[in-house]
Amino acid sequence: MVFQRNKRSGLEMSAVVLVHGGAWTIPDELAKTLVDGVKAAAREGFSVLKRGESALDAVEASVRTMEDNPVFNAGNGATLNTDGEVELDAIIMDGETLACGAVSCVKNIANPISLARAVMEKTPHIMLTDVGANLFAESIGMNTVSTDALVTEYERKEWEKHKNYITGVMEDFNVKWTHDTVGAVAVDHTGNVACATSTGGIRNKMVGRVGDSPIIGSGGYADNFSGAVSCTGHGESILKVTLARLILSHIEQGKSVADATQLSLQYMGDRVQGAGGAIVVSPSGQWAATFNTERMAWAALENDVLWYGLEPNERLKEQLSQ
Repeated sequence: MVFQRNKRSGLEMSAVVLVHGGAWTIPDELAKTLVDGVKAAAREGFSVLKRGESALDAVEASVRTMEDNPVFNAGNGATLNTDGEVELDAIIMDGETLACGAVSCVKNIANPISLARAVMEKTPHIMLTDVGANLFAESIGMNTVSTDALVTEYERKEWEKHKNYITGVMEDFNVKWTHDTVGAVAVDHTGNVACATSTGGIRNKMVGRVGDSPIIGSGGYADNFSGAVSCTGHGESILKVTLARLILSHIEQGKSVADATQLSLQYMGDRVQGAGGAIVVSPSGQWAATFNTERMAWAALENDVLWYGLEPNERLKEQLSQ
């Protein structure tokens, strides 16, 4: 069992890792695979916490697991832009120091979340994009792969079906029939929070399009004084309301993590007609997985209990073996 000490209250609380695999109209034939994928990612992140490593390490490990799983739209299995190319975005943030790293439009990198962390730790910058991000990856010896290695047969077929941006975006976000972002949040045994978000973006997006995922305050945010958030959904809508920071602002005003997330998603729907979801964890270990799409695959682990769900208001659990 893993515990954290809340620095302000002095109380010991459970360390938590919480992950999502995207909020969208998940078809029945993918449902089990996606749920199994987020459960595996939560277990990986929690194993990091059990070893006494940081929340930052845990969220990176969880997201890497999903980037490596071709059922998700991140890393291996990412969606393709109008030119049939992979362009990947990612962000990672440390709630203790507000240190943050992000990359956008990167190609040939299987784990953009680790490249984002390298930007945070090895450069004076927060975000690197496109060619610059790839050049940086080469300079630090990060392994590259061929673009084709990241493209699945399923995604290539889907791309062929929707060969222009207007058709692709209208079908993907009005019907929401699309893969989506992955993310993780955690609070560790020292009371620090962290977030990580990674995506391949919208299928048939314009070359060079960047959504919310790598943008601080929109796709993710982490601050030990309020909590950590990773968002998923229609990137342009999330950007307009800076969803991650909006959720934390409600928490700072005294709302619970669940109420803060629900209010923020409702505001995004009312104000810009955007749909999506978010996962949130507070420094005290409270957490919530909330969405206003038809489904969102998510999983959380605390005290060796695995919680997970897919449908609205679904909260199932499994006891992990000791």
